[in-house]
Amino acid sequence: MDLINATSRKRQTYQVNIKYSLLWESALGIAAITNTPLLDSLEQPEQYWKKTRSSLSDNMKQQLNWVEKHNTWKALLQLLHQQDFSSLEEFTAFIHDLNKEEFRYICIPFVGSEVQEERRHTANGDEKALEKLKEKTKDNPFFPQYIEYVCKEEVDVLKSHLIDVMTGWYLAVILSDEERVKTILHTDMLAKLSAKEKMKPEALVEWATSGVHYVPEPDVHHVLLIPHMVYRPWSIVADLEDTKVFYYPVSNESIAPEDKYMPNNFLVLRHKALGDEMRLRMIKLLSEGSRSLNELTELLDLGKSTIHHHLKLLRSAQLVEVKDSRYVLKKQALLSLANELDLYIHQD
Repeated sequence: MDLINATSRKRQTYQVNIKYSLLWESALGIAAITNTPLLDSLEQPEQYWKKTRSSLSDNMKQQLNWVEKHNTWKALLQLLHQQDFSSLEEFTAFIHDLNKEEFRYICIPFVGSEVQEERRHTANGDEKALEKLKEKTKDNPFFPQYIEYVCKEEVDVLKSHLIDVMTGWYLAVILSDEERVKTILHTDMLAKLSAKEKMKPEALVEWATSGVHYVPEPDVHHVLLIPHMVYRPWSIVADLEDTKVFYYPVSNESIAPEDKYMPNNFLVLRHKALGDEMRLRMIKLLSEGSRSLNELTELLDLGKSTIHHHLKLLRSAQLVEVKDSRYVLKKQALLSLANELDLYIHQD
């Protein structure tokens, strides 16, 4: 039956904002080095991460172990979104001055407007509210345990940990290269701001993230784009009240704007991902329909860890995504690859 449109309302979209900060770069670096299952898919080789960790003080190594165990990088990002901090000192002072309940409330992730009351009660020590939040987030791989940890750990201990790990990483990793990194982040932000004047919000988000198609959601009126270098090639998504956040990888053009022969990083990544027989087999299998990890393991007669490694590389190249615990081919990304190569070859 045909639908007769009897309304003049247009589909709502969102307002896109772009910000950058060396503090976000620092927090994402902490997240990256402690996400050991993902290290082999990051742009920086595993040897870089091993060398970086070995160069740190014993205290910093212990702090990173704490991050890896409890996912406290999430608390750093939550806290960084509270205001535009101009310096590391301002950020750490902000953490230090928060009262116990407000600190916990900020660290607990936003998981929906319908449970904001439970979020507040959880921060105030309500065990029933805590259990409701854990149930609400049970499909997330780490939220239930992370929320419980934030609420059970002594606030002063957790504050001290966050201040120590953020300060230690910034001084050991960011400081020596801060001008170069700041210039790259700033250049990328300017490019996205320029594109914002010419592109619709959804197209801008998809272009900035190299393939994430984000359609408007109820109660989400803003998208915040935050460029990063350290977690390339991955885009990371987070929720704030009224806002969807994408921490997206800076483009190659922002890293080397003077080099007209520099290809887009996702163009390189996608061709690398396809330059392997097993991954091409996966692409063909997924072109026939979505598959679970178990199905791919049986069809390809390989171990789960090997299959998972290949899928991780295909996902980092934005050629495959996960929907309802099944792997799905992003057919449009595959079809557009020839056009992307043509655009690169014939660019001025």
